[in-house]
Amino acid sequence: MEHRAVIAIGGNALILDGQRGTIDEQRANATETARHIADLVAAGWGIVVTHGNGPQVGFILLRSELVPDDAPVPKLSLEMSVADSQGGIGHILGQALLNELGARGLPDRVACVLTHVVVDAADPAFKSPTKPIGPFYSRDEAEARAARSGWTIVEDSGRGYRRVVASPDPKRIVELAQIRSLVEAGHVVLAVGGGGIAVVETAPGQYMGVEAVIDKDRASALLAASLEVPLLVLSTGVERVAVHFRQPDERWVDRMTSSEAAAFLAAGEFPKGSMGPKVEAAIRFLERGGEEVLITTPAALGRAIKGQTGTRVVPDAALPSGP
Repeated sequence: MEHRAVIAIGGNALILDGQRGTIDEQRANATETARHIADLVAAGWGIVVTHGNGPQVGFILLRSELVPDDAPVPKLSLEMSVADSQGGIGHILGQALLNELGARGLPDRVACVLTHVVVDAADPAFKSPTKPIGPFYSRDEAEARAARSGWTIVEDSGRGYRRVVASPDPKRIVELAQIRSLVEAGHVVLAVGGGGIAVVETAPGQYMGVEAVIDKDRASALLAASLEVPLLVLSTGVERVAVHFRQPDERWVDRMTSSEAAAFLAAGEFPKGSMGPKVEAAIRFLERGGEEVLITTPAALGRAIKGQTGTRVVPDAALPSGP
């Protein structure tokens, strides 16, 4: 394989705005995304695909919450819900990739790896949970659930109350060697779904799941750097990154250095709930030795790889200095 990349797609790429998120809708959206990835594989790229799971894990948690306490069905922990979402999305997206690659004469070259990601039990995020998960509740219901289950709850943008959990920093990917072997054997690998199943290492080689959500873009940057892949692709809802977004002086950015990206972040150009995590992940990847980050939409992937669109983030030394 002449080129290699980690491509991170959002969970929302499988559920578009205005959709209910039915399985048929997710399959159709997965097929569209898989078509663009398969084009790269057919052109000789070695690809690892990562994905978010925000909407899907929310569905799983809601189904669990709707089960009465006296029902003969166990409620799912967040750890199990993330694992469940990895399997479900891996099946939908993996099957779409199998079919697209098979149509190009490349059959049976997809593997989905259930992935655990090690976090630090002493990470400050565990003392200050910030990541909303699951359904919305009224204040009374949320407080009752918090008292019963020990949840931390917050009011979320005027839409109701939600549970929040820790979002610790990913430290190490447990299945890294297996993923590397599959890529080197020529397979397209789906891994680190939903940021990975968060675990702490209680002793060398001994792991325990924790109630946490790892940011998908951070985990993808860690995976790409650990695999020593030169290119990290972070897909989003716009073809290029903009500064002064949706303001009269909005400006689309084709290329920026790591330092320029950091300066934009510090200036508040990329909010935490929007482009911020992607730009932060891009900087981390480059700091760990990555060569280039490409931010664009799944549909524009082919054109972006050719340099026709997308925003590229590169190390400071990659751009010539001024006179």
